[in-house]
Amino acid sequence: MWAIVLVAILHALLAYAFVTGLAYKFVKNVSEDLKTFDVEEEPPPPEEEPPPPEPQTQPPPIVAPPPIVRTTTLPPQITTVQSAPPPPITYTAPPPPPPAPPAPPRRVEPARARANLQSYFSTDDYPSAAQRNNEEGTASFSLTVGTDGRVQSCSITSSSGSPSLDAATCRILRSRARFTPARDSAGQPTTDTVNNRIRWVLPED
Repeated sequence: MWAIVLVAILHALLAYAFVTGLAYKFVKNVSEDLKTFDVEEEPPPPEEEPPPPEPQTQPPPIVAPPPIVRTTTLPPQITTVQSAPPPPITYTAPPPPPPAPPAPPRRVEPARARANLQSYFSTDDYPSAAQRNNEEGTASFSLTVGTDGRVQSCSITSSSGSPSLDAATCRILRSRARFTPARDSAGQPTTDTVNNRIRWVLPED
């Protein structure tokens, strides 16, 4: 505590001394000791000449770009062609079928031989080739009789075993046989078929 008190008293004395002029005397003595002299200012350095201007290069001419031509493309026009409506379809009923032809008159009377068919053959009709070969047999045939009662066609339905005997059978019947023609339900003559057979036997010497 005594040290703090002494420091406070010392500060108070110093402050009083500055106030009463002690500080002024000290400053005066210091200022008298200072030596003064004139300081000559150095001349400013000569101004440097500015460098020669650089040659200016001419900039290249500015070429303007060609003008942009904008072509406006119009969208294609779609033309709708209205076609005429199709004509109405008229369905025509097909014509009725022609009437069926009338059924032919029914045969009511068959053709009948006017004589026994075997009677149209004789020993003189025996083929010589069949005699030399001793050929015998029964030939079955089918005749087509026309409206005039004559034989229109002849066919062998069962052979006798001898071609010459079969051929002679049809040849003789076509030339000699006569029939009463068949009749239909209207009483008119009509064609008919007659089936029969002939027995060939070698003649005795």
